[in-house]
Amino acid sequence: MAKINRCHGSSTASLTDPTSCELSAVKMIDLGMLKSSSSSSMSLASHPCSGADKLRIRRRNSSSASPTPRTIFSGIQPTGIPHLGNYLGALRQWVKLQDEATPDTTLLYSLVDLHAITVRQDPNQLRQWKKESLAMLLAIGLDPNRSIIFHQSDVPAHAELMWILSCQASTGYLGRMTQWKDKTASAKENSEKLKLGLLSYPVLQAADVLVHRATHVPVGHDQAQHLEFAREVASGFNHVYGQDVLIQPETLISPAKRVMSLTDPAAKMSKSHPNARSRILLTDSTETIQSKIKAAVTDSIEGITYDPSSRPGVSNLIDIIYHTNDTSDYASQDELARDLASLSMRSLKTRTADAIDRVLEPIRARYSSLIGDESTLIDLAHTGAVRASDSASGTVARVRKAMGLS
Repeated sequence: MAKINRCHGSSTASLTDPTSCELSAVKMIDLGMLKSSSSSSMSLASHPCSGADKLRIRRRNSSSASPTPRTIFSGIQPTGIPHLGNYLGALRQWVKLQDEATPDTTLLYSLVDLHAITVRQDPNQLRQWKKESLAMLLAIGLDPNRSIIFHQSDVPAHAELMWILSCQASTGYLGRMTQWKDKTASAKENSEKLKLGLLSYPVLQAADVLVHRATHVPVGHDQAQHLEFAREVASGFNHVYGQDVLIQPETLISPAKRVMSLTDPAAKMSKSHPNARSRILLTDSTETIQSKIKAAVTDSIEGITYDPSSRPGVSNLIDIIYHTNDTSDYASQDELARDLASLSMRSLKTRTADAIDRVLEPIRARYSSLIGDESTLIDLAHTGAVRASDSASGTVARVRKAMGLS
């Protein structure tokens, strides 16, 4: 069981202080005792992040310097156990940002369950997914004493600001968003796909970011357009109601780490793919990883080379080895491939499975300790919701005052 310490003293404290509590009733969680009984156990704050990860900050407007201290926000849908692509593409970077952040940086990581219901979900399944997703964010190394971790639906300010921004957003702009066009391209009139929630999805994303006055948002290249929309919405609102009401966030784009499907290496690894063998889940056992990698689609060409266009399956395995290597032994995938050139396909798959298992073994151990500790997960969700609500309240108050709602 985790040790839970209640805060005493002042009833308020700064969100940028990782050791503080916002309210005397809010619980700070000491997760140091939640360790796996296995020999590989470690504290929840430790993690297998790659030292090779680098962030590239894209400053959209060099004339407006980023405010200090920084506030970083990101979110993920709680729709099942994350897979290896989720981890290498985003979640590992969240932990790196947390661990390298200055003490005055505020970090918010949200399980965006309101986004998840743009597709009809089974209520019991969604509740279970939310629990599993929270446990997994802790298992990968996010520290609730340092980062604000919360369920989106527990903070009503997200939905309130979304409605206000919806009254400013252009349906024409939303209809031109790539994700809307991709997901509705084959839909006929009155199709189940043509839902308002899907069209307005970017508005809620904008509210998620803007309500916390986020200065920086880590995104993949496929989400950069949605963050640009958030910037446009903030700019338009400020033009009408006041220049300092909403903050336009900057984009943190990390190097692409796209992990492709094991059964169809032309497509990204996905939780929604009907074939479970197409993906590696962060909870997969050593044996399951070995089985899935052994069956991964490659080719019959002799030797190992890195060529994503003509050898997508082999190149995907090389990518996985490269991105799971936390010692930066190779400057590029091409250099790694040259070192692997003499391997047989069987040996390449064995090396890939071993590389994955080295990364996932400590995560599995921590997750196993956490998922059965429901009381701690409930406490953590409550604490995160209180802290996130406090973070959002100032922005909502500014917006309401600017518009004449209060």
